[in-house]
Amino acid sequence: MSPTRERTLLPTDEPLSLLDKDGSPVAGSPLVMPDDDVLLELHRRMVVGRRFDTQATALTRQGRLAVYPSSRGQEACEVGSVLALRPADWLFPTYRDTVALVTRGVDPAEALTLLQGDWHSGYDPCAHRVGPQCTPLATNTLHAVGFAHAARLKGEDTSVLVLLGDGATSEGDTHEALNFAGVWRAPVVFLVQNNGYAISVPMSKQNAAPSLAHKGIGYGVPSVLVDGNDVAAVYAVVREALESGGPTLIEARTYRIEAHTNADDATRYRTPDEVAAWLDRDPVDRIEAYLTSRGLLDAARRSAVAAEAEEFAARVRAELNADRPRDPAALFEHVYATPTAQLREQAAALAEELA
Repeated sequence: MSPTRERTLLPTDEPLSLLDKDGSPVAGSPLVMPDDDVLLELHRRMVVGRRFDTQATALTRQGRLAVYPSSRGQEACEVGSVLALRPADWLFPTYRDTVALVTRGVDPAEALTLLQGDWHSGYDPCAHRVGPQCTPLATNTLHAVGFAHAARLKGEDTSVLVLLGDGATSEGDTHEALNFAGVWRAPVVFLVQNNGYAISVPMSKQNAAPSLAHKGIGYGVPSVLVDGNDVAAVYAVVREALESGGPTLIEARTYRIEAHTNADDATRYRTPDEVAAWLDRDPVDRIEAYLTSRGLLDAARRSAVAAEAEEFAARVRAELNADRPRDPAALFEHVYATPTAQLREQAAALAEELA
């Protein structure tokens, strides 16, 4: 990253980028291109992440998941931001960020537990430094700021990345979180994945400011506008923000290719031509074109990555298709640290009925 690039409250008029939609380097970019090994890892993780995403979508259609919010088209945001994290940093994701979870090292079956409707979170947050996936919009922003502030009070060298969508910026929690982050100078990075729609509500009906990044100005939080389909640029701005030691608001312009969830009909609020225009800006194709032009990605390496992605998908299928034994008594676990009298009574009644 460029340590000399000035951090300002005002974002740029146009999104920062390192690669254009054809994979050519952008002349005069203020960002520093990540090292070649980082770029190759970003590509590998995006290919695996996309295959995981399409597999999860298929499993939803087969009834193995209750719901699945696809992040196809947003892989640069998910992977670029997570790989910018240090081991000691924390991630606070939303329901759409399952690819971010598996990129952070969460077991894919555990990452999908919430979307199966089983338990509250299928993984150990402390083991992975990943907060539980947040379904209510924007509540994770306050969790992230509180966590980052507490870490600083304890003298820990920890920064926090919180992921949110454009719809979450219309929620009061986000504004409270930005205000607290600005006042406390909390080491938290807000990454808004602006995919164009809050379910079916377009940006034109959500925001009157020049960009969502401009929302940081009123809270004294430096803001950045970045091309969310350029994984190199996303990695660069997130790493730069994490290293600043203070709060940053980043708007990443991207697009949700699939419907909001498997229960949504996206054709009711957007046209096929609009989707096709964004398919032409595909984040995986972009980094592949650049790496290929540099001679860093040949046919053998591309095949190896594709094979790894297929193996990963097969593992997900096997784990989610397995019928696991269910213990009805588990319904009463982890509800309270000390079970209430009513909960104990209910558990005893169930045990008696099963017996």
